[in-house]
Amino acid sequence: MIPRYQMPEMAALFTDETRLTIFVEIELLNLEAQAKLGLVDPEYAKHARANAPLVDREFVALVEEREKITDHDVAAFVDVLQEKIGAPSGPYIHHGLTSSDVVDTALSLTLVRAGELLIEATHELMIALKNKALTHRDTYCLGRTHGIHAEPTTFGVKLALMCLQVGRDLKRLRDATRQIGVAKLSGAVGTYSNLSPEVEQYVAAALDLEPVPATQVVARDRHAQYLYAIASLGSTIESIATEIRHLQRSEVGEVLEPFRQGQKGSSAMPHKRNPILSERLAGMARVLRGYLVSGLENVALWHERDISHSSAERIVLPDASMLAYYAAKKAAYLIDNLTVNEEKMMTNLLDGSLGLVFSQTVLLSLVEKGLTRDSAYRIVQKVAMRSLNENINFRDALREDTELNNLLSSREETEQFLEKAFDLPRLMRNTHITIDKLDKVI
Repeated sequence: MIPRYQMPEMAALFTDETRLTIFVEIELLNLEAQAKLGLVDPEYAKHARANAPLVDREFVALVEEREKITDHDVAAFVDVLQEKIGAPSGPYIHHGLTSSDVVDTALSLTLVRAGELLIEATHELMIALKNKALTHRDTYCLGRTHGIHAEPTTFGVKLALMCLQVGRDLKRLRDATRQIGVAKLSGAVGTYSNLSPEVEQYVAAALDLEPVPATQVVARDRHAQYLYAIASLGSTIESIATEIRHLQRSEVGEVLEPFRQGQKGSSAMPHKRNPILSERLAGMARVLRGYLVSGLENVALWHERDISHSSAERIVLPDASMLAYYAAKKAAYLIDNLTVNEEKMMTNLLDGSLGLVFSQTVLLSLVEKGLTRDSAYRIVQKVAMRSLNENINFRDALREDTELNNLLSSREETEQFLEKAFDLPRLMRNTHITIDKLDKVI
């Protein structure tokens, strides 16, 4: 991942130092487990633990140098670790293990930690949306379908629906993190040929992972599920960002992204205040969905194991984790600091739409007066088209329509009819149904 989109707490999980530190711990736990089972001298386990090296940049460099000879990263690591620990326990490092025992178990532990950070960041986004939705539960605004004015809604409802979707992503992340939290120390093809299953159980318990049956590698559907949860979160963030981008357009002007003191919107045009963060998040979602493709293609491997998945995973798992974490944190910041122009929302709703957002209510009111639906539809559509073409208020156009007036007995009845049809609070009386769902969002 390029440094621009890294956050230190997530990036730290995917450094060589962190990875090899986990490798060392797995090797030490393996030896301790075998010592407890009487398979090796208990003094070897104590000696190995006491002489285990600190994994720093120097240790990593030694492994990298050794790999130039072995052309095998785990074998290089084992060689260096054995040399550092020395006799008598050094030769028992990696005893009974195959590379994937160490690599896959370490990867699982890393992804659990990454998943926990993602869960935390996603929860922050969910709470930011919940709080903003509750603040704007009665902020009336336009609903749009196909980008065209449709009917009234509230900004709180928009945000509440986003919040509930993020809540589903949070559940997916929790499920995926649980599924990926597994350990595998069962040897070359997963048959425990040179290891006792109790060794796997001991190491798994020490790392707070679940031991699972496997071939030489942990099944990659788990990793694909993790990447799907990330891709889904990215798509949700993109849908939020897309809504904000549309609402910030000059012609709409209903919301504004945060804009810091000293920030510049354009190198050429000083007046510009562009939705750059929303656009950035939309672009990142495309990348996150792309990572999922590699995860799905990694599921099918030859027989008990090949390494066609390995090169792809070294890229997509760290990068997806880091990018999703960045996106979730930035999305929460965006929602927390979003400027909502309630006055412009109301202006767009009542004046910008010419009142046409009440057309369905007028239609239904005419049906209730005894007209067939088609007849009522034709009358309302005719008046609506006149309103659009002549740029006059829909309510005024209805008031002036001869056909409508002929259906109603008096001018007074016409006004009463229109008053009811254009009663905005009445139309919004059930929006609490959506808002109340937020009570379940902790």
